[in-house]
Amino acid sequence: MRALLPEPINNVSDEQLLERYNSAQRPFVRFNFVSSIDGSAQADGLSAKLGSKGDQRIFALLRRLADVIVVGAGTVRAEGYEGDLVSAEDREWRTRNGLSAHPALALISAGLHLNPSAEIFGQSPVPVIVFTIVEVTDEQRESYGNGVELIQVPEREGGCDPKEVVDHLTQRGLGFVHCEGGPHIFGQFMAAGMVDSACLSYSPVVVAGNGMRIAAHARQTFQRFYLNHLFEEGSMLFCDYRIGQ
Repeated sequence: MRALLPEPINNVSDEQLLERYNSAQRPFVRFNFVSSIDGSAQADGLSAKLGSKGDQRIFALLRRLADVIVVGAGTVRAEGYEGDLVSAEDREWRTRNGLSAHPALALISAGLHLNPSAEIFGQSPVPVIVFTIVEVTDEQRESYGNGVELIQVPEREGGCDPKEVVDHLTQRGLGFVHCEGGPHIFGQFMAAGMVDSACLSYSPVVVAGNGMRIAAHARQTFQRFYLNHLFEEGSMLFCDYRIGQ
């Protein structure tokens, strides 16, 4: 993998990638997506077919930096999030750099349509935080068990208010927020002005069809980002777009 911007580097190391993708800002909310040339977030209904070894490498390094991984319920059901979300090497790096061995895990499920017996809850190495707009009952809390914390937040445009989600996580010391979708969650956070970094991996394929775009929302939002850095490998482009310049 080579760096193209802001200055060219051949054979970029993991440490160089981590330095480029890191941020001292808190809270700092990042979304990570893979996209086809024509803007689809899916091929055959999943994101995996659009990826590459380079994309998987950056994906793992972004998780390595995060205080918390945030994902929507739909993405959990489609992609699977059971078990460890970071490798042993990642955990060793995190502890060496003053982080918890495994990032926290937070799910967004506005309607609380997550099965309490889902494997993500039973296999997660850390307690799972679930944000919802549903008024949570004691019976529901008991059904999910001690390893799951249900948190009701205000509703915003049909979903969980992104600012409330980020504020809650930041108050817990989880200010580096790494979000992995899906498109509706990205659209909601964009509409609320709660995205600081959009890390996009552009796959050199055209999908066409009815694949969902990486951001989906009922109304148009318009925010301008700047290109913080750009990498390339095997005709695939890896971009970190940020707000603020």
